[in-house]
Amino acid sequence: MQPTLEQLRARYGDRYKWWVLLTVMIGTMASILSSTIVNVAIPDLSRYFHLGQERAQWVSSGFMLAMTISMLSTPWLLLRFGLRRTYTGAILLLLAGGVIGGFSVNVPMLLSMRVVEGLAAGILQPIPVIVIMRAFVAREQGRALGIFTFGVVLAPALGPSVGGFLVEHYGWRSIFFVVVPFCLLVLALTRRILAVNSPLMGDARHLDWKGLLLVGLSTISLLNGLVHLHGNGWQAAILLSVGGLSLIGFIAYQLRAEQPLMHMKLFDYQQFSMGALVAFIYGMGLFGSTYLLPVYMQMALHYTPSQAGLILLPAGIVLAVVIPLAGHLADRFPPNILIAGGLGLLALSFVLMALGSSAGNYYLLMAWAVIGRIGLGFVLPALSLGSLRGLTPELIAQGSSAINFVRQLGGAIGISLVGIVLEWRLASRAADASGRISAFDDTFLLVAGLCAVAILAAWRMRAAPAAQ
Repeated sequence: MQPTLEQLRARYGDRYKWWVLLTVMIGTMASILSSTIVNVAIPDLSRYFHLGQERAQWVSSGFMLAMTISMLSTPWLLLRFGLRRTYTGAILLLLAGGVIGGFSVNVPMLLSMRVVEGLAAGILQPIPVIVIMRAFVAREQGRALGIFTFGVVLAPALGPSVGGFLVEHYGWRSIFFVVVPFCLLVLALTRRILAVNSPLMGDARHLDWKGLLLVGLSTISLLNGLVHLHGNGWQAAILLSVGGLSLIGFIAYQLRAEQPLMHMKLFDYQQFSMGALVAFIYGMGLFGSTYLLPVYMQMALHYTPSQAGLILLPAGIVLAVVIPLAGHLADRFPPNILIAGGLGLLALSFVLMALGSSAGNYYLLMAWAVIGRIGLGFVLPALSLGSLRGLTPELIAQGSSAINFVRQLGGAIGISLVGIVLEWRLASRAADASGRISAFDDTFLLVAGLCAVAILAAWRMRAAPAAQ
């Protein structure tokens, strides 16, 4: 017989909430690792499956697309099945995607397993913030989020380095198996730590399938439309139109649905609405650059996969150190100040990569990456807490999913946009090494511009008035 929540709280006392946080943190690390570790293998996958950049980027954007769509279902899944069953099911799905993906024999099989992994990651992503907002008092939330993010940022820090080593010595298939030990550990912790009678369970009458289909149609159409902008204008126009109309239909339907997938009431809160806008633009810049840098290191500067992965390791370690400090500051300072400053540093790092990359100095590029990750460290806790503070308790789960949704939607669009712009610039520049570097420089400046635009929205993230 599995222990109940009351029995577990009696057994662990005040430490219980920290054990729950550790459990969801490791699961989220596994999902982020599965997302970022593949980027360093894109050149290898392109050669193996004979893919151009506009198709190779789907290995990352397909994952992001599935994650974006599935995370809106997390509040319903938690209400319907509880934290334990929802988390266990998502981890099993992630485990299956990693194992089967490692044995892919063609592109459709590879992409379908990336989609499976993305579906699992989308369900997992909003849960830690929901747990923190529900289990920790306000004065502890910044600390808890800082500790959680400290662990989570180790995944993208170590992912490219480990992935580069594995690709170089064991081939691209090995990177899919990295999530296996994480998933097995989380399954063991879930069985021991998470209660069967989750406090997140409640009245879940039905899932908003119509809303899910509309947002799925919109996202898929928009991303495919972006891909077809380079070479097939009329098809791109049709897909972008379908995507735009589906998005309008989704918003209109959510306004009148009894149990909407995304409560439009969330956007009555100024901090949340501005935070959502920041998350979208910031997601475009962050995930677009995470895809771009390892490809740049290998295609333009001809570094090995392990060297390309290693360049982000010092930046990741610095980020892991900055995050707890940023979480502490998020309890003391207005979120708009921390977010704007962090975005400024992130944009500066991309400008430096573009303007100083012609020499190809490995250690300078490593230093520019460190500057960007310091900025990222100040953005993450402040954006999560600043967006959700002020929401009523019943809107917190919806708000966490919505913020993650718009950030991941921005990330999926950002990866596609970076891939398209890069392919366009490579085609228009000279075919020699200098031309390839210039094409990447142009793309880095695009990413820097996206981060700069997000600063404007960040300044509006002041204390939200009560919802009307």
